Amino acid sequence: MIVDARVEAWAALQAIALPPRALVGLLRHYGGPAAILAATPADRRRVAPTAVAAALDAGPPPERLAASLAWLAQPDSDLVAWDDPDYPAALLEIADPPPVLYCRGRRELLGRPAFAIVGSRNATPQGIADAEAFAFALSAAGLVVVSGLAAGIDAAAHRGALQAPGSTIAVTGTGPDRVYPAAHRDLAHAIAGHGLLLTEFTPGTAPLKQNFPRRNRIVSGLARGILVVEATLSSGSLITARLAAEQGREVFALPGSIHSPFSKGCHRLLREGAKLVETANDILDELRLPAVAPPAPAGPAPARTTPELEPEAKALLDALGHDPADTDALAARTGQSAAATAATLSRLELDGIVFALPGGRWQRRP
Repeated sequence: MIVDARVEAWAALQAIALPPRALVGLLRHYGGPAAILAATPADRRRVAPTAVAAALDAGPPPERLAASLAWLAQPDSDLVAWDDPDYPAALLEIADPPPVLYCRGRRELLGRPAFAIVGSRNATPQGIADAEAFAFALSAAGLVVVSGLAAGIDAAAHRGALQAPGSTIAVTGTGPDRVYPAAHRDLAHAIAGHGLLLTEFTPGTAPLKQNFPRRNRIVSGLARGILVVEATLSSGSLITARLAAEQGREVFALPGSIHSPFSKGCHRLLREGAKLVETANDILDELRLPAVAPPAPAGPAPARTTPELEPEAKALLDALGHDPADTDALAARTGQSAAATAATLSRLELDGIVFALPGGRWQRRP
């Protein structure tokens, strides 16, 4: 982008990293970042706490500001600030909206209705499939799907949304010049090309642990509602859901097996008042948006063959049902030995019929 005096002033103010409340007060008093930076030390001390005034007197760290300006000078880089007409109106409704957003990609997506999908980093294949399917359907309905570029459910939501017109916004916990996790580099490039990468952190910011809970308020703040697909009781997705509720957003959750640790977080949300959903149209109906029909296949669907199951394997699959179970439980249900049960499960896994879960449990593949 073109780095003019206004952009440089916002970048300098962001590089100083003032507390959000103090920054809001300064902007209201002075009217803009350039006026804050141009004020005399004595004048700043009349309107700001001593520590804030001292930080402004010291100015932005030279290396941090240089990194920000170098990144912004790239043609595909962008900065959106509070005084931009296209700053997301939804973010202005939350308690501490970020004063500056660094972005790369389709900036116009910031002005479109959005919906967040989050969940476990260590998702099951069923959770991955559900997240992709919901994201695709909501994106097909015209919603921008927002998530955090994390492993598991987040990545699946981005992939699903990229396949439909609504597209996706990835809110990251690093500077805009970094991709975390590194394994999502190709996904991040795809989002930059067809969606939008977004962060409040200055270029060069590493993936620090404390950044990610802070990022979550933007994920929920951009959206009209949030769907939690899979979550353990310690999942950060529950933090995002709590923030969404505090921000007045609708909270939805997918139910799951009572035996699965990945359902415990969703079930807690449902007990606390989240809305149970089974299809994307449940969400669209709640948001008063038109329902979507399943997309027609582009061509004849390829025939899918299921391997011929031996009687022992069929009995084991029937005993497994649709809830997770461990090897000992399955052996007891079928009357087979533990060794024979483990061997049969391994064959079914190779055939793509079952998959392993943490804790030695198994589940039927969707």
